Formats: sequence, structure tokens, C-alpha cells
Amino acid sequence: MAPYIYYGTTFNTSDITPENVLAAYTKGIFPMGDDNDTISWFDHEPRAVIPIGKSETGLKISRSLKQILNKNTFIIKTDTAFTDVINACSVSHGTTWINGKMIELYTELHKLGFAHSVEAWQDGKLAGGLYGIAYKSAFFGESMFHNVSNASKVAVVKLYETLSANNFVLFDIQMLTPLFKSLGAIEISKQKYRERLKKSITI
Repeated sequence: MAPYIYYGTTFNTSDITPENVLAAYTKGIFPMGDDNDTISWFDHEPRAVIPIGKSETGLKISRSLKQILNKNTFIIKTDTAFTDVINACSVSHGTTWINGKMIELYTELHKLGFAHSVEAWQDGKLAGGLYGIAYKSAFFGESMFHNVSNASKVAVVKLYETLSANNFVLFDIQMLTPLFKSLGAIEISKQKYRERLKKSITI
């Protein structure tokens, strides 16, 4: 697996703003939390994306996942429990890179209309979900979690359908994982990524 490319720790955590975070995304850089509740900037090469758009191959949905979707096993909602989703992701993946400052920043970005959660509910309980940043025609996926099998996969499918319906051209997931590979995600070079990024934020 290719390493994250480190761009340095931010000045002071008290100075970083939601605007700084959005500006970083437009340059292909994303933030991750540190142990001491500070934030650093990173890139990842090759970059992983889920192909999206009329000329792309699209999302791959297995037969078993199609059955789950057809059964409506989960109720999908958007932006009804952002705080719960980001906190669950923090617990699921460790509180280092989704630290308190990251949660504070993305909560503010959610209030500003840029950070969104896609939630899978079952029997009135949050079963899984994901969150990320939507900016112009790009969606930058940040993290996901599940308490019930396949809940996060269903959230990804529903998010993809929403992005496609709204003519998004970039679905960035930063790095390739076995789960996303099974859904059709691919790795592209930094140059190809920057080309897609430029197109997505200038439309």
C-alpha cells in the first residue's frame, strides 16, 4: 500500500478554519488528526476514486448486495444524525485521526452545508453510515462505520446514486480498501486525480 504523503502540521489548531479545509481539498490535500489533538495535511498516491459519470464504468454491486437492497433491509437517511455518524467513525477507526478538533471542524462544515452524512437505519437504530465533503461537483469521502453487516455498503450505494443523479464528476475515497475495491473503486495517478479534481470544481 502506498504511503500517505505528509505535508506538515498546521500552524495552530485554534487558527484552522472550515475555509482552510475546503481550500485544502481543492488542492488535493486532506486533513487528518494527530495524537496531540492537532491536524496535519496529507495526500495519497495513487489516489483512489469510485468511477462516476456517463463515461465511467460505475459502481459494482454484487448479487448478495443487490438482494439486500431489494429487501430494503435498511432505511437510508441523509444529514439527520451527522454528529452520531462522525463520532461512531471516530470510535470505529480510533480517535487519533478523527480527533476532537477534526470533529469540531467537520461539524462546523456540516452546519455550513458542506459536510454530509448518509445513514443506514434499522429498527429505529443507526446501523451504519458515512460522512464526507461535497464541494461543487466533487464528493470527498472521509470515513464510514457499521454496527450491522452491510449497512455501510448500502449507504455507499445510495450516496453513489445521489451523486450520479446530480452529475458529480469526482467521488474521492483517498485510498483503496478491499471493500471499495469490491465496489469497483480504482487507483489513479496524482496527475489524473488533479485533472478530475480541476474539472469537478470548475463546473
